[in-house]
Formats: sequence, C-alpha cells, structure tokens
Amino acid sequence: MRACLEILRRWSAFVLLCCSAICSTVTWADTEVDYLTFATNDEKNTTDIFSQASPAVVSVTSSALRRTMFSPNVLEVPKGAGSGFIWSDSGLVVTNFHVISGADKLTVTIAEEDFAAEVVGVAPERDLAVLRLSERPKDLTVLPLGDSAELSVGRKVLAIGNPFGLDTSLTVGIVSALDREIRSPSNRTISGVIQTDAAINPGNSGGPLLNSLGQLVGVNTAIYSPSGGSAGIGFAIPVNLVKEVVPQLIAYGKILRPVLGVELASDRWTRRYGVKGVAIIRVLRGLPAAEAGMQGATRNRRGEIILGDIITHIEEQPIRSQDDYLSALEKYKVGDTISLTAKRGDTTKNFDVTLSETR
Repeated sequence: MRACLEILRRWSAFVLLCCSAICSTVTWADTEVDYLTFATNDEKNTTDIFSQASPAVVSVTSSALRRTMFSPNVLEVPKGAGSGFIWSDSGLVVTNFHVISGADKLTVTIAEEDFAAEVVGVAPERDLAVLRLSERPKDLTVLPLGDSAELSVGRKVLAIGNPFGLDTSLTVGIVSALDREIRSPSNRTISGVIQTDAAINPGNSGGPLLNSLGQLVGVNTAIYSPSGGSAGIGFAIPVNLVKEVVPQLIAYGKILRPVLGVELASDRWTRRYGVKGVAIIRVLRGLPAAEAGMQGATRNRRGEIILGDIITHIEEQPIRSQDDYLSALEKYKVGDTISLTAKRGDTTKNFDVTLSETR
C-alpha cells in the first residue's frame, strides 16, 4: 500500500512539473512557441475581425413613459434592450424594429458613452429601423457591406452584440441554412433569411452578422428556442435586403412600395368563405386597377354581397393571402407593368396593370 502511495505521489509531482513547464510556452519539435503570440490562422482571423468591427457595434436601450395608478407623476420605465451598428459616419444607426417598438426614449451606447437617439424610419414588415444620434461622436467606425448572395452553407460567420446586457460579446459559427422564412413584427413574411448556429440570445437582436472578411452579411433578428435561450438556430436578415430598405428609411421614413389601388378582403374572411385568392372589396378611382377595368364587390337589391374580381396570380405567382399579394408587388417598382389573373364569377380575366406610387 505504501509503495502504491509513493508511486502516486511521485507521478503527481511529475505531472505538476510538466504543467508548470508548458504554462507559458509550447514546445513542438524543439521549437519553443510563446502562447501569447501564437494563433492559428482561424483564431487570428476571428480576433482581427472582432477588433476591427466591435467599435461599430452599439447597445440600444428603450424606455416608455407610464403613469401609475398610485401617482399622477409620469415615470420612465425600461422597456427593452438590443444591439445595433453604425451605418454611416453621419451618426445613423441600424437596428431591429422590435428593439425600439413602442419606445418613448431611446439611448445608444458606444464605447460606454450614452447618446440620445431619435427614429429616422421604420419598416415593421422587414423588422428594421434607422436611428439618428442627437450628438455625433468623432471617429465613428462603419462596417463594410458584403453580399449575402455569395453566402453558402458551411461558411464561417461571426455575431457581435449585447446578449442579456453583456456588451460587445462575440460568437462564432457557420451558415447552417439559407432562404429561410420568418414572421416580422407586423406578421409579414421575411424571405431569404440566413440561418446560423452562431449563438444568438436576447439582446443580440439588431447586431451585425459578419463574414470572414469582416463584412456585414446580415442583421441578427431572431432565434428558434423553446427555452428562450440559444438553441443553435438563429436567424439574420440578409444584407442585400438591408441595402434595399435602409436608404428608403433614411430618405422617406418608410418603405416606398408600388400600389395597385384596391382594398382587399381580410384573410379571415377569405378563409371563412373558401375563396382561393384575394377578393377585391373596392377599386380606388384614378389608380391602376380602376384604369385597367378591375371591379370590386357590390350589393344587389336584397343587400347581398356580389363578389367582384378575385386576384389569383400576379405574374404567374399564386396569390392566396394578403401577404402573398404584398410580397409579390414588392418585387416591382413604380412604373412597372405587371400581368394579373383574376376570377370574376365563372370566368377568368387577365389584366395588364402599370403600378403607381402611394398617394
């Protein structure tokens, strides 16, 4: 027994000696390497991207003004927190719409310094928002824009944000899928979404998703998680969509979309009566649908509703809901002429309609 204990003691001492010898250096083939200066190519790429991109990532906190039942005084109540990133050196910040929704006061934190911010424009249907700092700091870092069309499954991506209020946190993963669909805060479908296994948690929303060149390829926006924490499935709005939406939010405060000039029946009504398509309730005078000869619903002498045109296809794309209808129109610009297929009673009609701008 004593012999066994002595052997164990000597072996432990030997292990400790070896560990102390390699704490600061690693020896490979008689070559001594300092751990503090050593990094694999992938590690160096990760640390370089973080050091270059993290100054562009901000924290966005929102608060609301509330009056309690116990006092007539108005109190400022914390509402939410998320992330964002500098879009331009003029002091514009991009984040998610759901991060700032319903807020009466917004604060953007850059390098531990707080700045008041105001809303420039919002796109709930794309879960994007643009803010402007009330005071522009000097030497703002702006992220270079990438091309989300160049992404493929398996490519490395990095997410920087403020999960659970822990500022400037980095997670690394890969693109695990492409062309996903998620629902926006306005219950619209966002298509072409990037799926990643880089850990995204509450507070990461609005932060950047970067490629291995440090370019912005997406805006982290949602997670799939039964527990509320990261489950290895996160979603980011592709940067190519961001590049379309943000300039419109800056210029107009909203997304400009072409219109047909019709009022549609609700999806609930459509499902209730088994209508395959979207029923036109009213055609607005002077707009494209009226000029093309489309018809809305009417009432007969007994007050019964007689359906007018039911749009079933736009440029051969099936239309089954208002979301389908709006998503189809968003592919076109004001002045484009599109073909529509509609049912009118027992007949099928085709229309060529030139889209106009919102009035």
